[in-house]
Amino acid sequence: MLRLRPQGLYCEAGDFYVDPWRSVDRAVITHAHADHARPGHQRYLAAAPGEGVLRARLGEIHLQTLRYGESVDIQGVRVSLHPAGHVLGSAQVRIEHRGEVWVVSGDYRVESDRTCAAFEPVRCHTFVTESTFGLPVYRWAPQSRVFDSINAWWHDNAQVGRASVLYCYSFGKAQRILAGIDASIGPIVCHGAVEPLNRAYRAAGVDLPQTRLVSEVDDRTSLGRALVLAPPSVAGSPWMRRFPDPGDALASGWMALRGARRRRGVDRGFVLSDHADWPGLQQAIAASGAQRVVVTHGQVPVMVRWLQSQGLQAESFQTEFGGEEGAEA
Repeated sequence: MLRLRPQGLYCEAGDFYVDPWRSVDRAVITHAHADHARPGHQRYLAAAPGEGVLRARLGEIHLQTLRYGESVDIQGVRVSLHPAGHVLGSAQVRIEHRGEVWVVSGDYRVESDRTCAAFEPVRCHTFVTESTFGLPVYRWAPQSRVFDSINAWWHDNAQVGRASVLYCYSFGKAQRILAGIDASIGPIVCHGAVEPLNRAYRAAGVDLPQTRLVSEVDDRTSLGRALVLAPPSVAGSPWMRRFPDPGDALASGWMALRGARRRRGVDRGFVLSDHADWPGLQQAIAASGAQRVVVTHGQVPVMVRWLQSQGLQAESFQTEFGGEEGAEA
């Protein structure tokens, strides 16, 4: 059904691509992270909840949207989009042609939260999966426990007038943190890369606490009690000089690795990812019912070998996914 071309994953029967990394005429998009949704395509098809984020990131595009579960016929190929649980508007792409069904899952997470629609298993013959955290060491604690730890860290810093700078990915991770923390602890300040995405989430009906840009906070006492959400790229930059001697932390699945916090030079590391962990990957693959699995990015050789040991037909596509959020997942 799908084959790999220089532009990306191509469905010849429907003459469209899924998350192509080169310019094409028709692109079906799983979600708005930059390694999956790139500028320059003539036509885009994506899930309706992600419209605002896609337009915020890509500007003026020719975009057709579908509600989750709604299908469209593209040259005799039936295409529908189903929740992936990754970020706002993330979708698995179900492709059906002549009785054969493929599902391209994009990036996904099986633990639900209120910032996006929960992952929905979709039965298929062939399941195309990521494997960002496809090693047994990656097993996420319940997110409520992680948010309790973030709240306690922020509260302790606020008690001594120390800003709490939490590095996190601007799209998806930041909004998930905002929805999960105790906003009564103090003011919340967001970097300029985060705030436009907050607005897109609110416009889509996601309830987030009040946030401000640092330029909107004149009171140094307020800054000393603030939780500051910023992308990791600003660490050590002039922007950080606004916060003398802050406590800093990184929220990422990579914090599950011993020594990761030390290598990133932060005080704390919170293990929080928008991708499936090792048990989550196994759960999603099993729920698909697929006998054939194609792995696109992440721990590809490990996942392929494990799948084959389970009696499944497994292979990989060499893609260009994982480039943007992979370092901050």
